[in-house]
Amino acid sequence: MPHKVKWLGHAACQITTAGGRVILIDPWITGNPCCPIKKDDIGKIDAILVTHDHFDHLGTDIPELVRATGAVVIAQPELASALQKAGVGAENIINGIGMNIGGQVEAAGVKVIMTQAFHSGTAGNAVGYIVVLEDGKTVYHAGDTGIFASMELLGKIYHIDLALLPIGSVFVMDPLQAAYSLTLLKPDKVIPIHYATFPVLVQDADEFIKLAGEKAPEVQVEALQPGQEVIL
Repeated sequence: MPHKVKWLGHAACQITTAGGRVILIDPWITGNPCCPIKKDDIGKIDAILVTHDHFDHLGTDIPELVRATGAVVIAQPELASALQKAGVGAENIINGIGMNIGGQVEAAGVKVIMTQAFHSGTAGNAVGYIVVLEDGKTVYHAGDTGIFASMELLGKIYHIDLALLPIGSVFVMDPLQAAYSLTLLKPDKVIPIHYATFPVLVQDADEFIKLAGEKAPEVQVEALQPGQEVIL
C-alpha cells in the first residue's frame, strides 16, 4: 500500500502512511469553506500536527477529535498549554508539554521534525514540520511562512519527496517566493496550499505553476482540488 497525502483545503492535509497511520496537519475543518469533509467523516487519527494558533490552522475541532480517536497532538509548548486549557489532556500531547524548533520526536510510527517558519502567532512561534514516514520518504509542510534562506539547509539535511508550500501572498509567500523556494528545498514534488480560501488571497495556482516551471523545472507540481491526493 502506498503513502497518500490528501489536501483538505487551505493548509489542512491528511497523510495516510503505507502502514495505515493517519496524520492530520492544521486540521481546520469546521468553518473551512474549502474543506470537502466534516469532522465526523474522520475515523482513525494517530497524530495531529499544528503549525500555529491562527484560526485557519488551529480550528476548533482538535479537542473533540482527540477525544474520539486518542490522537497525539504535536505543537510548541505554548500552544500545547493553550490546547490543554481547551480540553486536550496532557496524555495526548507529545511529551506531555510539546516540542520545539529543531527537535525530533517519534509518534504514530513516524519521525516528526519541527522547523522554523517566518510568521506570527499568539501562543508561541509559527512552525513547519518535516515528517519522515516508515520507509524514509519525507513530507515537508512549511506552515505559514515567507521565504527564508535556511530552506536550503532543510533541503540538504532531508531529502524532501513532497513539499506543501503556501502560495497565497498577503499572509504567506506569494507565487514568486514559493517558486523560488523550490530551488532551495529541491523537493521531488510540491503541492501548493493556502490560496483561494479568502478573496484577499491569490485565487488560483496558475502563476505559481508557471514560475515553478521556470525556476525549478525538475520539480513536479501537483496542483490539487481539495479532497484530491498524491501518491508517494
